[in-house]
Amino acid sequence: MRINYGRLKEARLFRKMTMDEVAKAVGINKQAISQFENNKVSPDPLTLRKISETLKFPYSFFVESSPLSTIGNTYFRALYSSKKKDLAAQQVKAKYLAKIHAVLSTKVKFPPLNLPVFDSDTPISIEELAIRTREHWDLGDAPIPNMVSLLERNGIIVGEFATDSRDIDAFYQYYEENNTPTYCVVLGTDKKSFYRRQFNCAHELGHILLHEKYADLNEIDREEFREREKEANAFAAAFLLPASSFGNDVAASPNRLSHYIELKEKWNVSIMAMILRAHSLGYLTENQYSYLMRQMGSKGYRLNEPLDDFIEYKHPRALKQAITLLLTEGNMSEEDLLNLFIKNKFAVSSNVIEELLDLEPNMLSTHKGNKVVDFPTIKD
Repeated sequence: MRINYGRLKEARLFRKMTMDEVAKAVGINKQAISQFENNKVSPDPLTLRKISETLKFPYSFFVESSPLSTIGNTYFRALYSSKKKDLAAQQVKAKYLAKIHAVLSTKVKFPPLNLPVFDSDTPISIEELAIRTREHWDLGDAPIPNMVSLLERNGIIVGEFATDSRDIDAFYQYYEENNTPTYCVVLGTDKKSFYRRQFNCAHELGHILLHEKYADLNEIDREEFREREKEANAFAAAFLLPASSFGNDVAASPNRLSHYIELKEKWNVSIMAMILRAHSLGYLTENQYSYLMRQMGSKGYRLNEPLDDFIEYKHPRALKQAITLLLTEGNMSEEDLLNLFIKNKFAVSSNVIEELLDLEPNMLSTHKGNKVVDFPTIKD
């Protein structure tokens, strides 16, 4: 029997299980699992059934073929401090999120990918990149009310699921299947701050626009990785807080902490990020900047800023809306939906879809019918 050995490993990583843990649950030795995953030996049907039950993936998931695909760079801010098992699990989950999007797109019309294109032979500063991206998306120099929606409207997949790690707050992954590029931003569910999420989304957008997609991040040193993180942060600040319009606002009283609380409501960015931006733009002297930082610490704002507990943070909507549309206007039942995944050679169970789309458990309910539906415009 021919099996998809790559999926054996992916499913194990998805469940954050070691080879030894799977082997003990199945009743075989660790070496056998290694041989299965490395395509040295194929498991017999009964053993594969036990593996399927242990990993909670359908049996058919391991015997269907996969299209040609490539996982590009996955930008974790905590690349060097997180456990390898946690990073590997999130990488597989991001890939599966992209595959769920691909399957749903056979029935639902998602917004097409709409990234600005720049001449790679002409150097461009981060400030200029932020300005041109705003121009490309027709944003002017006004505050951005919802970064999550902005990314989704421009064809970037945004997911939200528990990362089960304090170090993994958000990350971006490039994925390519059948030569179709996919940019996926994943947001953790444990740090529930609207303002932090705004910056996280802009930071990951910075990686998408600034950094190459394929080179192995494990082969670059810590200093180069930190430099890329600084560049993504600089882009996020410039994109969310344009030098001209934000500068005009902050110039009124740049060294008064209460002024930043007022600006936070307008610009939808944290006080800390605005102070750092004001300093980088030259509106604060070193002494003024240090004074504001001491105030932030003494008032406890480094842990919890004013307004953090009052503004609801934004959730990804595109994939959830697609599921809802197919189960209502598309008149598809849960069985129809799962059959759609089987038809497209990605036979995952409903609990995997629910986890990756952050749906309510057992949300998928029974409906009838089957037709193509238009995806509505996502509103802020």
